[in-house]
Amino acid sequence: MAPPQIDGVPSRTIGIKADDIEYQDRLAVRVIVQREESDKIIIIHVKKGNYYKLPGGGVEGDEDYQLAATREVLEETGCKASIETECIGAVEEWRNDLHQISYCYVGSVTDDSGRPELTEDEVLDGLVHEWAPVHEALHKMKGIKPTSELGLYIQKRDTFLLETFLGQSSK
Repeated sequence: MAPPQIDGVPSRTIGIKADDIEYQDRLAVRVIVQREESDKIIIIHVKKGNYYKLPGGGVEGDEDYQLAATREVLEETGCKASIETECIGAVEEWRNDLHQISYCYVGSVTDDSGRPELTEDEVLDGLVHEWAPVHEALHKMKGIKPTSELGLYIQKRDTFLLETFLGQSSK
């Protein structure tokens, strides 16, 4: 499936493309998951690396981007979600030999009775999801000091996406 159209969608680039590196391309989704009738969203604390992130991950093959978003939310949080928007923001990253473009969506939880289905690496990294009021979530993301390059990139990516969401929801 083709990536979402992002003409006119807020976007940011993190890192610099080097001409002497052969990059691996990766397309990904990020999701701002809201609890209905509340201003709370899900954020994930990654204990190893000391950072917070939005639920999300890689798009598999020809997978629909919104379906990838709901799948990633279910895997990382155990929550079923419905996606309510088209792409609201995008971030292009150049890190080591990775070229990744993340597309962000907004969704609502429809069922939060499940358990996360974390990969072995995610379990070892200490992923734990929590609900937080959206402004508190942004404060947590910005205020923490990541201990890895990956964490620093994710902090920049996800704070930009959350700030984009807040800017759009206040209009």
